[in-house]
Amino acid sequence: MSTVPEATPAEATSADAGRSGDGRRIARVLIDSPLPQLDRLFDYALPKDVVEVGPGMRVKAPLRTAGRVIDGYIVEIDVEPDATRTLSEIESVVSTVEVMPERLYRLARKAADRAAGSASDILRLAIPKRQVRVEKSWQEPEPCAPPSSDAVDRARAITAAYDGLDAVLSGSGRAAVEAIPVLQDDLPGWALLLASAAALQLAEGRSSVLVVPDYRDQELLLSALATLVDEEAVVRHDARQTNPDRYRAFLRTLGDAPCVVVGNRSAVYSPVQAGLVAIWDDGDPLLAEPLAPYVHARDAALIRQEEEGSALLIVGHTRSTDAERLVQHGWLQDVTAVRRVIPQVRLSTPQELEQTGQRVPSSAFATARAAAAEGPVLVQVARPGFAPTLVCATCRAPARCAHCGGPLGARRRGAVPVCGWCGRSANSWRCGNCSSDQVRLASSGTERTADELGRAFPGVRVIVSDGSHPLQHVDARPALVVATRGAEPLASGGYRAVILLDGARMLQAPELRITESCLRWWANAASLAAPGAPIHLVGVDGPVARALATWSPAAYARSELEARLPLRMPPTTRVAQLEGLPASVRTALDALAQIGIAGEAVLGPLPVGDDGRVRALVRFAYAAGQSVASTLRAAVIADAAQSRRPRGRPRVSLSVHLDILEPEI
Repeated sequence: MSTVPEATPAEATSADAGRSGDGRRIARVLIDSPLPQLDRLFDYALPKDVVEVGPGMRVKAPLRTAGRVIDGYIVEIDVEPDATRTLSEIESVVSTVEVMPERLYRLARKAADRAAGSASDILRLAIPKRQVRVEKSWQEPEPCAPPSSDAVDRARAITAAYDGLDAVLSGSGRAAVEAIPVLQDDLPGWALLLASAAALQLAEGRSSVLVVPDYRDQELLLSALATLVDEEAVVRHDARQTNPDRYRAFLRTLGDAPCVVVGNRSAVYSPVQAGLVAIWDDGDPLLAEPLAPYVHARDAALIRQEEEGSALLIVGHTRSTDAERLVQHGWLQDVTAVRRVIPQVRLSTPQELEQTGQRVPSSAFATARAAAAEGPVLVQVARPGFAPTLVCATCRAPARCAHCGGPLGARRRGAVPVCGWCGRSANSWRCGNCSSDQVRLASSGTERTADELGRAFPGVRVIVSDGSHPLQHVDARPALVVATRGAEPLASGGYRAVILLDGARMLQAPELRITESCLRWWANAASLAAPGAPIHLVGVDGPVARALATWSPAAYARSELEARLPLRMPPTTRVAQLEGLPASVRTALDALAQIGIAGEAVLGPLPVGDDGRVRALVRFAYAAGQSVASTLRAAVIADAAQSRRPRGRPRVSLSVHLDILEPEI
């Protein structure tokens, strides 16, 4: 690797270490350290008694002093002609299992370089901690039987419903796929689509990596896969697994036998030789990695596809602006159904709600009453709980906690208000604005909505599904299912009606992407309806409501891109966030100015918090991404490598986050 220095940074344990003959074996090691200045390959001499050693193995290597060793991975084994160069020796080979194949290292290196981060941070997400007992008892399983001919035929029938999808899969193409919003055999269409694509790859002897946002989507996808492929061919990858189970699954992906990897965002780094990488619902924020270097699963998949030449599918009921930008530039092919299915969406305007003064308009109420006599009805609300927020009954000012200033809420009707931050009860609360001691409910959560609907629909069971009451499935009996966005259970046969409440409240969130997020939430809920079932979007009008009613997510994403382009807002341009001490941020901005990123491209810096840190945003074109990332990475390394620091200064006083989803300033 070109970054390997001629004189290694590793300090020698002995002046004569490794000197023998005309040459010696050396190992180039990637140190597993969060320190940015250690993010490069280090040369180490291999002891003569170490025979079984190779790239990808875990090792322990000395750093700075002979008494301190650190974990690392061997990237290369080489023979150095100059046996006189002073080198430290590898302390020990931890395991002979090659847990870091070359393709995984290349992916981690490229993803980290694009995000101005460290490869070891990426590998920490991809490679689980070693489990000695699992490793010693591990035996690579025999290759699983390929899908049966009947399963292949069913898979081909599902993929054939999409125009041009078979050509994308067979030709290792890239596509943004608009999933058909239907249920088939009580499974969502998107899950059957991903399972079918993976089954076709498995029939050709190739592995697939299927990435979903959370465990609910994962369970649905696993159910769909169970109808097409052998259970032994499916490898789970998620945080709910125990450490031994996760390591066992990881070892399975190191083998040559093809498999289907299903997991959350970090599953995109699975070390299989993939023939297909697919991402479901790429607009979900759960696919954005919260740990440095903050690489989104979609970006990692794009890098991986370019490296490995696999097929790439980005699937959703709606189209994220990030995916639409790639479609507009010809990087992704636009794939839709041969025969599009458009749900029956009905709109009620905010004016209609103001005239009646009701939360549920009469048309939606009548629809719910008729549908509840036949089967389950879905009611989507914005928040969980009974009344998440309270306001003063006199002046309508938000009710705040006298101790910490947090919002007050009610856990049930008539309950004493409780702070949502510190949990204190507000027994003697008074409004700071008008001194009134009376509060009123400002919003309705799942429990209050269920309470109200239970009185309006006597004799009909009411089911709550939210973060505190998770539910995966409901049967076909009549019921009102009140769920928060993303927590809607799957109904047997589909919901007989869907009522989308609190739309106006959802749209009020101060987020750049809130409209496309709302469209995604509503579309995903609408896809759970039975064929022809009515869907009511309550209290929302404008372009986002029309996009749902006409089921035109790609057109709406294009309009969002057009609106953001003059403002240079993501994803029409890339945005980097710099945060740290003022001197460190200023030094990084000066370095960017030397490559032409200055002036209107920089917003800030402005103070953040009370610790003296500042934050700046830097906007730059995608074409300048490599130079900006390398410049910022050099600034982070230079800042971290300073030897003399004022007392109390943090170890790393500059942090960089590229491609932030929501710019803050």
